[in-house]
Amino acid sequence: QAQPVLFKHRLKNEEVEEGGTAMLYCELTKPNVPVEWRKGETVLQTSDKYEIRQEGTRVELLIYDAEAQDA
Repeated sequence: QAQPVLFKHRLKNEEVEEGGTAMLYCELTKPNVPVEWRKGETVLQTSDKYEIRQEGTRVELLIYDAEAQDA
């Protein structure tokens, strides 16, 4: 039976100045597993505002031009 995918390192709070770029990342126990980034109930998609990267076990979310409502 396959082992479940777990977080090796959980997300940490990130502070960034308004207008800056925030980068959140997590490390998984298995590579290339699909990950959904959410803000509340909204699933975030790659756009001018958000960039989602995944390489091996590392998954990143970049938030460009950060504003207070991105918290």
